[in-house]
Amino acid sequence: MSSAAGGSVATGPAPVQVDEPRRPLWRRWLLLALVVVVMGAAADLLGWDIRGWFKELWDTLTGISIGYILAGIAFWTVQTTATAFAWYSILKYAYPAGTRWRDILAAYAVSVALNGILPANLGTLVMLIMFSVTIAGATFAGILGGYAVEKIFFTIAGAFVYLYLFLSVSGSFDIQFGFVHDHPVATAIVLGGGIVLLYLLIRRWWPKVLEWWEQAKEGGAILARPRRYLLRVFLPSLVGWLAMLGAMAVFLAAYGIPVSFDVLMRVAGGNSIANVTSVTPGGAGVQQAFNVASLNGITDATTATAYSVAQQIVGTAWNIVLAIALMIWAWGWSGGKQLVRQSYDEARVKEADQRAKRRERKAARAAEQEGSAG
Repeated sequence: MSSAAGGSVATGPAPVQVDEPRRPLWRRWLLLALVVVVMGAAADLLGWDIRGWFKELWDTLTGISIGYILAGIAFWTVQTTATAFAWYSILKYAYPAGTRWRDILAAYAVSVALNGILPANLGTLVMLIMFSVTIAGATFAGILGGYAVEKIFFTIAGAFVYLYLFLSVSGSFDIQFGFVHDHPVATAIVLGGGIVLLYLLIRRWWPKVLEWWEQAKEGGAILARPRRYLLRVFLPSLVGWLAMLGAMAVFLAAYGIPVSFDVLMRVAGGNSIANVTSVTPGGAGVQQAFNVASLNGITDATTATAYSVAQQIVGTAWNIVLAIALMIWAWGWSGGKQLVRQSYDEARVKEADQRAKRRERKAARAAEQEGSAG
């Protein structure tokens, strides 16, 4: 897992030169502290109550034992490191000459921090672009292939959580499938229509899927070695997921909420839905609502909200600190800022293009429907 020495990030199609830190470490941290102060003053002028945010953070930190906070930080660090190692294994197998551990760890940590402060998980797209820039010979399609491989475990883990919750609620099958028993003909029509629609979609898009796979399969090359995938991708992903549950258990205990497997699954399921449905930075507000609903009957709404806010604020603050430290370690301060800013700008462009294409497709479908109706 050691990284090669060098003064610049390995480059892909869009080279970015970065410098290795040469100043004494204490001077760099002093400079960082001054930057934070200046940013705070600028934020205050722009109307962002950053002092209020830090006051809320301080109140949260002082409201629970420091031992819980340190334990949560330890679990989050393990989660970030283990998941980044899974990414490193995928990309190292696909691009052995151009993949460095410090680049992958720093880029993943930056994405975790950005997802805590940006809406719609934009940090993940930033990370994918950073990978394509810092890994020599990588293509964005290949990185997307690696992303699909990395998501295998988390798809299974999410399905497990939902299945557990579905089966653990008494009468769930009767509630969910009562419509099938009462309306068999309508159910058959819906299923048949769904199958036909799925066939038509596959038939229309299959050539493009094959074309994309030809470009992306290099990123999924590690799947050709199942044992290596299980040991270097699946297992670290499992460790990261368990560390996430560990951090959750720590903060539940900090607020006197009973910790059990059932409670952890409830909160994990609610957080997953909140992340999918939310457009607010880090799922703020939405996650609190889901946590209160998930803990209904276990604790009161005030305690559930306090737990949720504390976990989100402390976690976001630590992820930002960790990301900055790793960014400086990997690329230096100026090089890291340049790389993150460039990747963020490109991510916003890609996201805007995707939204525009979705609007065009909806307009085209609407026009087709109007034409057929006329």
